[in-house]
Amino acid sequence: MKKQHLAALQKVYLCLIFSFLYVPIAVMMVFSFNESKSRTLFTGFTLKWYQSLLHNEMILEALWLSLVVAFLAATVATILGVMASIGISGMKKRTQGVINTVSYLPVVNPEIITGVSLMMLFVVYVNIAHWLNSNPSVPGFLKFLPENIFGFGTLLIAHITFCVPYVIFNVAPKLRRMDVRMYEAALDLGCNPRQAFFKVVLPELMPAILSAFLISLTYSIDDFIISYFSCGTLQTLPIAIYSMTRKKVSPEINALSTIMFVAILCIILVSNALESRSYRKKRIKE
Repeated sequence: MKKQHLAALQKVYLCLIFSFLYVPIAVMMVFSFNESKSRTLFTGFTLKWYQSLLHNEMILEALWLSLVVAFLAATVATILGVMASIGISGMKKRTQGVINTVSYLPVVNPEIITGVSLMMLFVVYVNIAHWLNSNPSVPGFLKFLPENIFGFGTLLIAHITFCVPYVIFNVAPKLRRMDVRMYEAALDLGCNPRQAFFKVVLPELMPAILSAFLISLTYSIDDFIISYFSCGTLQTLPIAIYSMTRKKVSPEINALSTIMFVAILCIILVSNALESRSYRKKRIKE
């Protein structure tokens, strides 16, 4: 009986946790179809907010910018993070500990500190570029640095910066668990190091790499604080939503959030399905 009561309590606890996480999202999705702008009363079903969303240039431009920056940042951060993880795995244990601690700092560091630090870095660059370009004693070939850099470039650099640690902490554990004898066997069977990496190591790391890419993509789309300090005059989607909430939240935001949630959910489901399929194939071969 005690086990049955414990199992029942565990189910209730899980239901409460999942309700706390997903009921607000469900409410938002329901009110994205609300005919009125009310956030408390559902007056009728309509798709007009989705139609209005397609004609809101500010939101669409902000969404497009966020998606482009997120995809580029996640791609570059994944490549850099995988390369860093492979390099760290070849170091001595003491050096690995130091590098892992340094890599972990941006994760636990408050975003406001990272955002202000990156902004100050870009400001220092602007001051150096201005001094070089305005000082007559500086040779002409050194006067090539642009002074106005705040914009897409600084935004992309900032997003890559905070995405790389998440890639390292997803890929490095998988790399440590991988049997190094598989790589050595590939070398013994005639592969050169490059072929052994792409045919043996990379397929083993692919689930972790895909997971790191999706995490980086999500964090990049979601980021507000670091983007706010490094975007210049551009507006990502979180910044555009913030500027709208200072007046009043439009139901178009509910519609956009619903679309993004469904899209991310589909990506996760497809990713899990592919990973499960790959795992079943490996079990059958074994």
